[in-house]
Amino acid sequence: MRLPLYQVDAFTTRALEGNPAAVCPLDRWLDDELLRKVAAENNLSETAYFVGREGHYDLRWFTPRCEVKLCGHATMASAFVLLSILEPKLEKVHFHTRYSGTLTVARVDRLFAMDFPALLPRPCANPPAELGRALDAESNAAVLEAGGKYIVVYGTEDAIRRTRPDFALLERLHPFTVAITAPGADADFVSRYFAPSYAVPEDPATGSAHCALTPYWAARLGKADLHARQLSERGGELWCHMAGERVVLKGGAVLTVEGSLIL
Repeated sequence: MRLPLYQVDAFTTRALEGNPAAVCPLDRWLDDELLRKVAAENNLSETAYFVGREGHYDLRWFTPRCEVKLCGHATMASAFVLLSILEPKLEKVHFHTRYSGTLTVARVDRLFAMDFPALLPRPCANPPAELGRALDAESNAAVLEAGGKYIVVYGTEDAIRRTRPDFALLERLHPFTVAITAPGADADFVSRYFAPSYAVPEDPATGSAHCALTPYWAARLGKADLHARQLSERGGELWCHMAGERVVLKGGAVLTVEGSLIL
């Protein structure tokens, strides 16, 4: 069996930056364990699979360890494959997902705009002790919670850059993942994102985290349009728009690999 395989760097306009995702178009759904093993073989934070249906595509995402409920960069990568390679006459694509409803991605000039559900953060009354120890967080850092994510708010971009997480402690927080964020020097806000229990110690650029970060910073800064940077080693850049109960996340994507996987 040969599976078409593409690798796309998302949330960047330059190859070898942003977040690489594998994309495998399928004619039909394969066994879930095989999908997970293929994701483990690809050894990226996410592998996306989609199957065409009447006028839309069913979309799923797998880390090397398990299926996840929402993934931004692999959705953008899937849209890039469809809109730039497989269906270049289309200007937008609708993905139906198992856990996050319908996600629409449209081509906007040379970027891709994703319409995602907003995850509204709320104060976390009793953050786990492992969280503070794992991050060595500032004593006055606020801790929020949204969509299975802890969000720790720091005072400065430099504090975000200096953080060296204890991934073994963060893994104990499963199923929760962790984002840290602060005001940016040349962006409205910056962040980093950690999901070690999903086999993703630090994610390079994370759309799903910005479903929660966008509502927080939109309210704090009093503006609907925000420029965001993710301060991973590879880096990521997003333009975020708050649209009621939805967020629109926009960024670039670059094809780096095209071929097939032989099973």
